[in-house]
Amino acid sequence: MYSEEDYLMLSGIQHFAFCQRQWALIHIEQQWAENYKTTAGELMHKKAHDEGSFEKRGDLLIVRGLRIASHELGLSGQCDVVEFHQSEEGIDLFGYDGKWIPMPIEYKHGTPKENNADELQLCAQAVCLEEMFQTNISWGSLYYGMNRRRSRVEFTEDLRSETKETAKKMHEMYQRGHTPNVKTSKRCKSCSLADLCLPRLQKSMDVGQYIRQNIHTKD
Repeated sequence: MYSEEDYLMLSGIQHFAFCQRQWALIHIEQQWAENYKTTAGELMHKKAHDEGSFEKRGDLLIVRGLRIASHELGLSGQCDVVEFHQSEEGIDLFGYDGKWIPMPIEYKHGTPKENNADELQLCAQAVCLEEMFQTNISWGSLYYGMNRRRSRVEFTEDLRSETKETAKKMHEMYQRGHTPNVKTSKRCKSCSLADLCLPRLQKSMDVGQYIRQNIHTKD
């Protein structure tokens, strides 16, 4: 269990799964840069994050920008959208008749990724909601803007275990204040931090080499 002052940003779990160095540059070194993909994604999230917005459609209650947190994961953040579906197996909600089952919906600008970074982020949201509402959530959805479709995500035991292990590694790295070395891949081409990370430079020359070639040789 983590205390509130130790909470990390829940959205960072997606960065961490994509590239641990990217996560460290953003969340430890406080560096950030925009590109087309991050700007477009931010615009999509602004549309979804009408904070405090409630909309009821029959047996469906839609809540936007709901703030969430988990003592177990040590993460906090916001859900783009949480749908509460009316069901006898659900929970009580103050001000609403009947019982309701919460389901997180995460909005993404692009298309489904090759890795499971988005699924980990959604699962972390589900864990937060389960703690807050004292319930169990079996699945949620990822909505991708490029194909305008929802992708159902089952919160299996394997996914839950990986989510918890990823959150643990994030805390360990944050406490150490450690930024990992570059591990170049095709993902570097689409990373908004490429100019800050300098993957090609760090791959071709380490700090010791740079000092020897550019400082010691001038003495």
